[in-house]
Amino acid sequence: MIILGDQLISEDILEKNFICNLSKCKGACCIEGDAGAPLSKEEVEILKNDYPKIKPFLNQVSIDAIEKFGFSEIDEDGENVTTCLPTGECNFVVRDENGTLQCGIENAWKAGETEFQKPISCHLYPIRTIKVGDFEGLNYHRWDICKAACSLGNEKQVKIFEFLKEPLIRKYGATWYAELEEISAAYNESMNKGNFPNN
Repeated sequence: MIILGDQLISEDILEKNFICNLSKCKGACCIEGDAGAPLSKEEVEILKNDYPKIKPFLNQVSIDAIEKFGFSEIDEDGENVTTCLPTGECNFVVRDENGTLQCGIENAWKAGETEFQKPISCHLYPIRTIKVGDFEGLNYHRWDICKAACSLGNEKQVKIFEFLKEPLIRKYGATWYAELEEISAAYNESMNKGNFPNN
């Protein structure tokens, strides 16, 4: 693990390649899994306030479900997550004309209706964060549905942290990200010289 500020960063984030390939996966991460998207307490409040602005960008099935059951719930780990339909997809998901899943929150953001782009847990994927003592751990979450993303990342030679530049800056700031770039350059140089084991 690499320490940067209050974060513990898995080496995988500097080593592995990744670019989301929506043309292949169709946004499957929005429908697969055991629960909805993780939400911070602040994000729950934002969604509560901005729901009327986001609502026009959702489909009626999701609107009915949200207005009956709410847009968030507590999962088995005691964390806030978005609610999902019985079919599995997050209640904020919509499908485009090609059947690709999109985020209704993000569509509202693109239209200028809300300043909230989407949950940071979604924006940061495939990075997942966990509490590790006084630190926040950043780990690479491997998932079979993302094989096409790994292949495209390998083809373009784009590291996970490079692909996720925007959300990483959104959460941790531009200075933090610039330091991560410096760490990556030093790490790669050390790896090339054989100073680190190749995990």
